[in-house]
Amino acid sequence: MDGALTKSERETLKAIWRLTSQPRSEVGARTGDLASSLKVSPGTMTATVKKLADRGLAVHAPYHGVQLTDSGRRRAMSVVRRHRIVERFLADMLGYSWSEADRLAPTFEHQLPQEIEDRLYAALDRPATCPHGFPIPGTGSAGLPDMPPLYDLSPGDRAVVALPGSTDPDVAMFLEGLGVRPGVEVEVREKHPFDGPLVVSVDGNDRTLGEKVARQIMVRVSPEKATAEARLPGAGKKVSSTINSKARKDSV
Repeated sequence: MDGALTKSERETLKAIWRLTSQPRSEVGARTGDLASSLKVSPGTMTATVKKLADRGLAVHAPYHGVQLTDSGRRRAMSVVRRHRIVERFLADMLGYSWSEADRLAPTFEHQLPQEIEDRLYAALDRPATCPHGFPIPGTGSAGLPDMPPLYDLSPGDRAVVALPGSTDPDVAMFLEGLGVRPGVEVEVREKHPFDGPLVVSVDGNDRTLGEKVARQIMVRVSPEKATAEARLPGAGKKVSSTINSKARKDSV
């Protein structure tokens, strides 16, 4: 599907999507931010964006940044899908950590034929998420559900943790020590006012997270019905068992 695109074009599509999709923004990605994200010069990035615009995959309006077209979003999702499948392969079959998988995947993911991607996905038992805890887009998808920061949740909300590849290594190590890792379910217990700390329950233990750290943690919010059922007397053990089983499968 994206075989006609160069590696730099595919990486740029991915970067535009990341900078404009979560939280959803009506303002496009700035070329300077894209250049910084991909570690290329602003001139190189401007040229790549122009190529994407010529293909009908992106629109670059002065003072409004770069946005993906509908076709561009679908193409970006195919790039994101492949990246996350390759990450899953590196983590599940080769034993790399989620942060290492994110770093290594771009070194060879763009050279994979579609047939290899399809077989990898099947061999991995069709995983729902990447090692970070983010959903793997379906074939032909034009987008993914919003994943808010943990700090946006309210007391009583349950969610599954996802950590971006850009997470500071020291922050990731701190969270690992608290048991807050990709694929783990947490429940918000308390949220102190005026940008105060957040108290979450992780595997039955209360953990306190500062506002800045809690905003770096993205989450897949549990459906309201499942959350309500989990709070019914006697339901907690069954729900916890199901979630813990999935967490062990999704975490590295």
